Amino acid sequence: MSQVTLSGLTPTSSGIHLGNYFGAVRQWIDLQKEGGAHYFIATYHALTSVKDPEVLAGNIFGVACDYLALGLDPEKALIYRQEDVPEVCELSWILSTLTPMGLLERCHAYKDKVEKGISADHGLFAYPVLMAADILIVRSHRVPVGQDQKQHVEVTRDIAGKFNQLYGDVFPLPEPFILEGNAAKVPGIDGQKMSKSYGNDLGIFEPEKKLRKRVMSIITDSQGVDDPKEPEGNTIVDLFKLVASEEKVEEMAEKMRSSGIGYGYGHAKQELYEAILEHFADARTRRIELVNNPDKVEEILHEGARKIRPVVEETMEAVHNALGIRSRSRNA
Repeated sequence: MSQVTLSGLTPTSSGIHLGNYFGAVRQWIDLQKEGGAHYFIATYHALTSVKDPEVLAGNIFGVACDYLALGLDPEKALIYRQEDVPEVCELSWILSTLTPMGLLERCHAYKDKVEKGISADHGLFAYPVLMAADILIVRSHRVPVGQDQKQHVEVTRDIAGKFNQLYGDVFPLPEPFILEGNAAKVPGIDGQKMSKSYGNDLGIFEPEKKLRKRVMSIITDSQGVDDPKEPEGNTIVDLFKLVASEEKVEEMAEKMRSSGIGYGYGHAKQELYEAILEHFADARTRRIELVNNPDKVEEILHEGARKIRPVVEETMEAVHNALGIRSRSRNA
């Protein structure tokens, strides 16, 4: 029997950026070949930051198109919206009744966002419990995440362990599945971790002019066109490594190291922009087709929700029976 895999992205924008893809979606595509893959759009999570209903609806549709355009296959994985599994909210409440406050207070994602000026509310604070519900409701064994999300999977393990200790073995303890190497943490245009929340992202499916403007806004040092530049740790080079061949990367690095050849950061940014377009050319074409066929996208999401129903219902029956709030006779 294949392991159950669960992961998802929050639709805080209408498009997936380079950090989402190389830090998450790329490995999802590989894992779906093994079977047991569940990939959802984390609608309820988005409510902590997206308050406009029309914007949220557009974001959900956009992310669904992105998933499919980038290579998630409904024949190999269950692709669904979180709101089509409302039981996650019920399970989240149940789990919150045994989650220590101190466990949530130590979560660095919450502290990082507060430090960056993002308004704190209960939803942001309790985010890891809802994430635990997403993972546990399908009884996931592994969760593909970036290094910065590892703590949330560890929190899920703690919560599941506490539930199992109190009520019996209902949930497997999920393991984080982390992509190693340079792709695990993708820099944004300011050199920090790429995140839509921080406004430093590069959207894969942005219109060409907008994408080029974003690439050209990457922050660099003050070295001039003819000055030698250090490629190691350079944001442009680090992003270029993700979308270009090793030969092309070495060529860029060598041109940066050389002086007096008229190769400035603007030239490097243009190469990066062109490499992004080339790398995702097929996906960009597929996405246009999907956007123009919303009924097909809706059908895929509806079918994913239909297929996941038996799993969700089985889990919640086991939870209810364990808690004693619903007898087996009532479920018969």
